Amino acid sequence: MNLSQIELLRVLQETNFSLSKAADKMNVVQSAVSRQLQLFEEELGSPLFERQGKKLIGMTLLGNRIMEEVSTINRAKNNIQMMAADYLDSNQGTLHLATTHAQAKYFLPKPIQRFREKYPGVIISMVQASPEQLIDHLHTRKADIAICTERVDEVNDLVIETCYEWHHSAVVLKNHPLNEGAITLERLAEFPILTYNFGYTGRSNIESAFNNAELKLDITLAAADTDVIKTYVRIGLGVGLITGMAYDPLADQDLVMRDLSHIIPRSRTKIAYLKHNYLPLYSQHFIEELLIAGNEVNNLQ
Repeated sequence: MNLSQIELLRVLQETNFSLSKAADKMNVVQSAVSRQLQLFEEELGSPLFERQGKKLIGMTLLGNRIMEEVSTINRAKNNIQMMAADYLDSNQGTLHLATTHAQAKYFLPKPIQRFREKYPGVIISMVQASPEQLIDHLHTRKADIAICTERVDEVNDLVIETCYEWHHSAVVLKNHPLNEGAITLERLAEFPILTYNFGYTGRSNIESAFNNAELKLDITLAAADTDVIKTYVRIGLGVGLITGMAYDPLADQDLVMRDLSHIIPRSRTKIAYLKHNYLPLYSQHFIEELLIAGNEVNNLQ
């Protein structure tokens, strides 16, 4: 048994058990991949893959158990490489950040700007995705840190830190009836609602508030992007329920914002990363910048 054979198992899993794709990724001929796998299985005395002819179609029970150990070995290998690079130069590297559109546009600019002033040699690679995809990006090492509101509490192999709290607001046209008087869930329920897709930006808190009041939530349009929601508010499609920080007093002068913190529970944006992954010094400092920026947001509310 050697590290090349263990790496082969990981690559085969990543390529959906394709011998030809695994060979391409490892820069060897397919016959060499087949031979290494054969030697490994002979050494273990049991097949690791289910086969249909020469094609690998899945893993055996032993193969699945061994893959759990392979994942641990691969994580250790990556951690060793990250530690060595950090030791040689902690001011260089790439920070892989996964987040949603709302966080990227409305929260992250300030902490990223301050971080770049301290670490000009670090490249920030940002990917915007759904909350489910953010967690997948962490597990596949496409991201070192994820920032989002939904879903992260459901995963038990993450370190999770609360970054800041925020509330929803309603945005309407200036001649809308909700401009006058106190806003209640009952009044909101009288109008078509435009808000986030389920799983995005505190949508679950909106659902909970209406469900607890036994009111029907009439969602006419759902989107991942706050600007899309505001666009359709402007053409009179309904009342927009958005994160309060997304209202821009200058750009949104044609809209009126009404605070909903008294009727919809506050949401928490969280920072998440894998428990057993090594974070370089610059990544740790970036998390500190996020927490500082989060405290500033909390103090403004």
